Amino acid sequence: MTARWMAGATLMAATCLAAPAQAQEASPEPINAVATTGMVGDIVQQVGGECVTVTTLMGPGVDPHLYRASARDVSIFQAAEMIFYSGYSLEGQLGDVLERLGETRPTIGVAPASTDVDELITTQDEYGLDPHLWMDVSLWSRIVPTVADALSQQRPACETRFQDHAEAYVAQLEALHQWVKESIASIPEQQRILVTAHDAFNYYGRAYGIEVAGIQGLSTATETGVADIRRMADVVVEREVPAVFVESTISPRTVQAVIEAARQQGHEVSIGSQLYSDAMGETGTLDGTYIGMLYRNTQHIVESLGGKTPALPRALDDWAARWGISSS
Repeated sequence: MTARWMAGATLMAATCLAAPAQAQEASPEPINAVATTGMVGDIVQQVGGECVTVTTLMGPGVDPHLYRASARDVSIFQAAEMIFYSGYSLEGQLGDVLERLGETRPTIGVAPASTDVDELITTQDEYGLDPHLWMDVSLWSRIVPTVADALSQQRPACETRFQDHAEAYVAQLEALHQWVKESIASIPEQQRILVTAHDAFNYYGRAYGIEVAGIQGLSTATETGVADIRRMADVVVEREVPAVFVESTISPRTVQAVIEAARQQGHEVSIGSQLYSDAMGETGTLDGTYIGMLYRNTQHIVESLGGKTPALPRALDDWAARWGISSS
């Protein structure tokens, strides 16, 4: 054997050994991540892409305020490499479980990690702070870099991809925020009031200039009394509200009671389309994405209250094309 052949063989062997390592670096094992709610889970998936596998604990129609972990959920948590939850007591029943899990694996409360308390809406109940931040797209978009940074620490080989995905997604959310604002502004001022089952839309109202009136309090665990029904019916009659809204995670009986009380005062009011408040729609549908959740809610609110939604901005062209929506 010549020295040249030996050198070539050695180089070939080194190349063959290096190839699997390079392939592994290009496509590392996806992070096994668990998210409590769909709103959190969709952000993690959008940022993580192929480098993350996301399991969402609470699916469509599930109320996080009242959710209790099952034995199956505990097993899912224990198998997770990372856990993401909303925070600010939204997942009240899971608080102790999440705290214990945080001792053994990265467990990130995305809302507290991304916002200052003085930016939040305060309440007079046991929560102290309104946890429904995702209703303000500009506020919720702040969790995107938080998620990107957390994923990058866990899987440095994917950091560039995480940051690129995050940048592109934030641009989409900025465009969505402006579209929602323009849409709500089209509603006649007298009718610019959103009556819903509970106080999940206060951030939406503050961000987009629509008055919000919830029949129940901040948490669905609170009881609705006859006085609450009468008070809301008086508002509906006085403002000549054309529609009130039910929510996907809450029984419509309180909304129906308000409609009947308003009818007794001579005012006819209809039930607007169902809104998504504490949970998104079915997985694999437009409504099962965070952007779709806000798009669909706004579409229903505006059309039911006498406004008109503008065309979607160009920054949302790719998202709109995926779901067969006509954009700008």
